[in-house]
Amino acid sequence: MLEPIMTDGECSTLRSLLENTQTVVLCCHQNPDGDALGSMLAMGEVLRYLGKEPLMVVPDQYPDYLHWLPNSEKLVRYDKRPEYVDTVLKIADLIICLDFNAFSRTDEMASALASSPAKKVLIDHHPEPDIDATVCVSHPEASSTAELVFRVVWQLGYFEQLGKHFAGPIYCGMMTDTGGFTYNSNHPDIFMIISELLTKNIDKDKIYRNVYHNYSEHRLRLVGHVLCNRLVVDEERHAAFYTLSREDLKRFHFIKGDAEGLVNMPLQIKGLKLSISLREDTDRDNTIWVSLRSVDDFPCNEVAARFFNGGGHLNASGGRLNCSLDEAVEIVKQAFIAFEDTLK
Repeated sequence: MLEPIMTDGECSTLRSLLENTQTVVLCCHQNPDGDALGSMLAMGEVLRYLGKEPLMVVPDQYPDYLHWLPNSEKLVRYDKRPEYVDTVLKIADLIICLDFNAFSRTDEMASALASSPAKKVLIDHHPEPDIDATVCVSHPEASSTAELVFRVVWQLGYFEQLGKHFAGPIYCGMMTDTGGFTYNSNHPDIFMIISELLTKNIDKDKIYRNVYHNYSEHRLRLVGHVLCNRLVVDEERHAAFYTLSREDLKRFHFIKGDAEGLVNMPLQIKGLKLSISLREDTDRDNTIWVSLRSVDDFPCNEVAARFFNGGGHLNASGGRLNCSLDEAVEIVKQAFIAFEDTLK
């Protein structure tokens, strides 16, 4: 039996909000990943079961390999329809924030979200939430926000009435935020949840293939290029980084999602503790997207916060730099030196 993650009071308040409000908006963070989309689409299914038709908003483009998710065609991109979304946010009764801990994580949508008079619910697994929510379900120790959505739904007693369009996105979110259950996934409850999801006739093997075996030939050649020509390994400090320039991305016909999972690959090197990806933004000059992954107890979130204006989880974090790619490389080298005692 799963332990409750909400108090009786929180459970009662959330039930009332879900069942008695009419105009509901679901939203997630910028550059949405499998956990963000899975959590949002699953919660959308809950609201449809309750007789609502929520507006599901993503700040910007999401990866091509997630377009198979059920009801993803109902997602509205803020960067494409900002005036429409702003209008709905002004009249919304309830906003459910999924997989982000601060409005700033939604980029250009942040101001409209913060100023909306709607009541807000936060369901998230990132540390130090900074959103004034009527109900705040924040558990950084959880594997994913999708896990938390499942636990919320389970505690509310809705799970039995839901089907595979709820279960599939939840499994996808949990799977992608744990690297296929290879990190942050040792708690037995995770596998109890999976067993319950399987009762809804999801095909977990197909979900895996849809996410991890659903790339173009260009993506495969991009991986080879990175590993052969761009990977820099600091053997002494057990760390590595690689760069992806705008020219690289153009050469290999980059589309959103093609860099997914690349940052994990250097960790296959024996003894390596930290891997960092530096990717130039395809549109904005002097914008570098940073992804960090680590193993065991090395805190890549501390590296992200100290050097890359970011943060996240112990073994999976991100950030952004406003500089050239060459300058970003120098910052990475400084980070390796600053953390060399821990890395060694």
